Amino acid sequence: KAVVSTQSTGEEMFQPGFQFYWASGGGDPGKPYTIPVCKTVQQYLDFIEKLPPVDSPEVFGLHPNANITYQSKTARDILDTILNIQPKESSAGLGETRETFVSRMADDMLSKLPPDYIAHEVRERINEMGALSSMNIFLKQEIDRMQRVISSVRTTLTELKLAIEGTIIMSEKLRDALDSIYDAKVPPSWTKLSWDSSTIGFWFTELLERNSQFHTWCFSGRPHVFWMTGFFNPQGFLTAMRQEVTRGHKGWALDQVVLNNEMTKYTKDDITSPPPEGGFVHGLYLDGAGWDRRNSRLVEPPPKVLFTPLPVVRIFAENTTPVNDGKVYECPIYKKPRRTDLTYIASVNLRHGAVNEEKWVMRGVALLCDIK
Repeated sequence: KAVVSTQSTGEEMFQPGFQFYWASGGGDPGKPYTIPVCKTVQQYLDFIEKLPPVDSPEVFGLHPNANITYQSKTARDILDTILNIQPKESSAGLGETRETFVSRMADDMLSKLPPDYIAHEVRERINEMGALSSMNIFLKQEIDRMQRVISSVRTTLTELKLAIEGTIIMSEKLRDALDSIYDAKVPPSWTKLSWDSSTIGFWFTELLERNSQFHTWCFSGRPHVFWMTGFFNPQGFLTAMRQEVTRGHKGWALDQVVLNNEMTKYTKDDITSPPPEGGFVHGLYLDGAGWDRRNSRLVEPPPKVLFTPLPVVRIFAENTTPVNDGKVYECPIYKKPRRTDLTYIASVNLRHGAVNEEKWVMRGVALLCDIK
């Protein structure tokens, strides 16, 4: 439906020479995707037989890189299936049992796990920075959630080691954790409190990075640039920023203030001071398009490059709705590559050089906080 509505309108489809897309490759001059004009069933069947056996992603408005994404996903699904059906009693190599391997992994993670947050220390710091500030309230909520994750990880790993030693009973929850860690996956009890990740290695690294941002913000001061990927509730971060800007302008009403953004040419390391209003955000990746840093606009992505890092974005609020001059694509932001209502955060305006934004809509261009 989207292809038809974008590439054709009304009677144009029935004009002589109309084609949806011209498929070509190598030295082949190409075959058009047209509406057949036939008189018999056999003619229709012959037309269908001449169509390519596998449609190019470009037929649907996508970039050829979409083929790589599809093949990568298929390969991951196959490997996951193989992993799930393998015998659970197999060793980890060199005669090492599953229990020994998991116990060693638990020791390693426990040695790197950050210490617990002390409630009264966090409360004192929040009061010093301003307990009624919307951004500080947001920080307190994020730290509370991070503390629950840290406590759950420490409890699970400690009890898992005791269960492996035979000191306590191996419960169903601990058995699931053992199987997940052995398969390099995140235990379900941790995922419920935190975030999705493809492997436990990526997940644990992200835990350390998230905690580092919260700890630095709380005990060393507000950062000049925020890593939005590291928030449990990035929508809450944007709402807190909108509230902060609204309170700084007398006469502004929160329900009339909208978020806007400004693209910069800076990287995270280039930022040495916060903006006068709003905040800098880094760590976003473009999916389905490339980025022209010189002209700050969307362009075609290079072949075989699936994700393009975006420069630092300044996000702020204003009392008027920004005007779209036709050269702006309203790009959605998602937490993860799996795009659903649950992972949607907000939208930002990105300039482009196309005739209209329908090209980028067809490409499914979006910003991702995490590409793992």
